Amino acid sequence: MKNYRGKFLAALTVNFALAAALGYFWWRSRARAAVAEHASSQTALAPAAPAPAAGGAENPAAPSEAETPLAPVQLTPQRMQSIGVKMGTVEAKRVSDEIRVAGNVEVDETKLAYVQVRFPGWIQRVFADSTYQYVRKGQPLFAIYSPDLVTTEQEYLLAKQNRNLVAASSVPGVAAGATSLVSAAAERLKQWEVPAREIAQLETTGEVRHEVEIDSPVSGYITERNALPNLYVQPETRLYTVADLSTVWVYANVFQTDIARLKIGDPATVAVDAYRGQVFHGRVNMIWPQVDMATRTVRVRLVFPNPGLKLTPGMFVNVRLEIPLGRQLVIPASGVFHSGARAIAFVDHGGGYLEPREIGLGARADDEFVVLEGLHAGEQIVTSANFLIDSESQLQAALGSFAPPPPGAGAAAAMNAPSTQASVEFTTVPSPPHKGDNTFRVKLTESNGGPVTGAQVTVTFFMPAMPAMGMAAMRTVLNLSDEGAGIYEGAGKLETGGTWQVSIAAQKNGQTLVSKQLTVIAEGGM
Repeated sequence: MKNYRGKFLAALTVNFALAAALGYFWWRSRARAAVAEHASSQTALAPAAPAPAAGGAENPAAPSEAETPLAPVQLTPQRMQSIGVKMGTVEAKRVSDEIRVAGNVEVDETKLAYVQVRFPGWIQRVFADSTYQYVRKGQPLFAIYSPDLVTTEQEYLLAKQNRNLVAASSVPGVAAGATSLVSAAAERLKQWEVPAREIAQLETTGEVRHEVEIDSPVSGYITERNALPNLYVQPETRLYTVADLSTVWVYANVFQTDIARLKIGDPATVAVDAYRGQVFHGRVNMIWPQVDMATRTVRVRLVFPNPGLKLTPGMFVNVRLEIPLGRQLVIPASGVFHSGARAIAFVDHGGGYLEPREIGLGARADDEFVVLEGLHAGEQIVTSANFLIDSESQLQAALGSFAPPPPGAGAAAAMNAPSTQASVEFTTVPSPPHKGDNTFRVKLTESNGGPVTGAQVTVTFFMPAMPAMGMAAMRTVLNLSDEGAGIYEGAGKLETGGTWQVSIAAQKNGQTLVSKQLTVIAEGGM
């Protein structure tokens, strides 16, 4: 008997579990079907996008399927002040962009000079005896003894003496030959780059100098020195390297994404931490035709005049490359609201009427953006509180209840503010409403207390999407019937319980009488 009862209870438990599972799957399939039905009804009942306001762009913010739709909004001056709305102007003016990078100062290779002799010899004395010593052009660097040079000097002196002896000779060609020998010896000394003062002293004294002083060909700093006392040198021996730092090169690495904006001759500035407040001005001299594979940058060379020799080789500097963009249409950067893949600007048409408009942006120049399309010079745009206005615009688009203000409305009332033409009272049967069929009633009363008849009244119920629960957004639009005495009534179905956003709009003879938003909580489960 006990075994029979146990088996009976076990079988009963299993049956209850199976029934519960079947009920759950049936309820879930019905819920998905209801969501799909309302998603399709939402698409069918979605209102058309409002026409652009007078003076606006041709295509106001036309959202793609992946973007949140937007609608114009209208705010009272009090509301705009409370949320901190500020305006800016679309301007057409000359602008320039900039690229900021780090750089290093190097020697201008066109200002380098090597000191070498054109004859062999032994260095006797060294006057410039350290690297980074500053020397002036024509300043003696070292003295050298060269047997070849001494021989040439002797030949020069003998040729001069011979020329003087035969100058009065009547034999044809003798005097001319002696003169040519003098010229040949003098020319050899010049080709060996013997300083002019040494040749002048040779002619003045008539004595051979065993040491000849070699001068610096330029003014600058000695960056390399190989001249040492008693060193035997050949013409190929590099004795000094002298760098003229009156101009310097600055090398900077610019990312390949910015290189297309640069061109040779563009202005550039350099700032150095050692000289705060001082700016050096130069220009782009060369752009390397190769991208560094490791850093994805391109090397750029800049040329800078160096008054006072303050820019020294090896110095780290901050480079600012200026890119002239010409005359462009610009707006403040704070006036751009980035919404997904779109850039939105809210255009002020006056009277608190703000239109969202998709715009095309170019380069950013300091605190401004270049506008390629979507705006015109002189238009006013919102430059603060864009996020709050965008939220209001999305809500208006979702509710589908926006009605453009009548011409000449000026500072119109807010969406929820009491209308000067009519007041509205909303009730439901049952109250509060519940999931399923309900009756909705709107009572319109004129400002003098009389009923409003002959109006077109629309009630829109909207519930945002809940992705976590797998629910799409729901919208139900009802057109109420005029029952007389200012009463408008209609039946509708709420597919789920919860919080619904309700928008009530009443129009008569093409004029908006009242537009009101409120929240209704419907009873019943999801």
